[in-house]
Amino acid sequence: MERINQIVSDIKDGNLKPIYFLMGEEPYYIDKIAGYIEKNVLTEEEKGFNQMVLYGRDVSIEDIVSNAKRFPMMSERQVVIVKEAQELSRTIENLLGYVENPQPSTVLVICYKYKKLDKRKKLYKAVDKTGLLFESKKLYDNQVGDWIRRVLSGKDYHIEPKAALMLVEFLGTDLSKIANELEKLMIVLPKSSTISATHIEENIGISKDFNNFELRKAVGEKQIVKANQIINYFGQNPKSNPLVMTISLLNSFFTQLLIYHGLSNKSKGNVAKALRINPYFVDDYQKASRNYPMRKVSQVISLLRDADVKSKGVGAANLSHGDILKELLFKVMH
Repeated sequence: MERINQIVSDIKDGNLKPIYFLMGEEPYYIDKIAGYIEKNVLTEEEKGFNQMVLYGRDVSIEDIVSNAKRFPMMSERQVVIVKEAQELSRTIENLLGYVENPQPSTVLVICYKYKKLDKRKKLYKAVDKTGLLFESKKLYDNQVGDWIRRVLSGKDYHIEPKAALMLVEFLGTDLSKIANELEKLMIVLPKSSTISATHIEENIGISKDFNNFELRKAVGEKQIVKANQIINYFGQNPKSNPLVMTISLLNSFFTQLLIYHGLSNKSKGNVAKALRINPYFVDDYQKASRNYPMRKVSQVISLLRDADVKSKGVGAANLSHGDILKELLFKVMH
């Protein structure tokens, strides 16, 4: 976030680079930087003649260079944005000649999503020398909740830990999807609001009572009736609650519980740091540790692996995903 803020700040101050090579696994920040340049570097009057958006599937490196070498019309500079440039990955090194001697009056933006330049190649070194090279890295699951809180805080909103976890479990680590849902919430809620699980349920459609977070909690506390209610709901709504996701999240929970058992210092702060979780959730692990000693946790992880194999059709004897989950939960909680 700090690097992105610095890039945007430099652009605002007029400290523009001739080349912005935006690459990496997380498209959200690539789109954000490219979008900011597209909207703000030129005035509306200048954009007509001096701003061009190209798409990697439709052009060659030669086309890009030809456009980048043009002189601006009635403007100090022109902007050339190449979206989906990863489509040119086989020939991207041919951009080297231009990068080594870029047109000073052109701002060339390359959006190279889901891929990275090879650091050993000349193009990487040349861009790093004459332009700006930005790698947008994918966030881990345990980092997304903090990202949600930072985004909301910057816009004078807050979010309950459970609500943030519901978003991550439902939407994964796709920051663009999460950002879109947050925008919807900020439209309907006044500034300074704290987004709750109820807000998520009412505006996004994720059930606050029947989700993987509540299942994990019920399993950890050995609330057998509640856990069965949740998995019955999952069985009736399989598209919204895929078995592979449920198994993955339960596996993460019990893997963290195994780490918890191995900690000599079980203070809330140390547990939160070791498990990389919000301190709000430490109590869940403390309760689960009393219900699942270390040996049982190891057995559960093995059961989860077996269920994962069955979910892929191996040795499942034509069991539905709902039946696989019921069988799994029975073995885990008894």
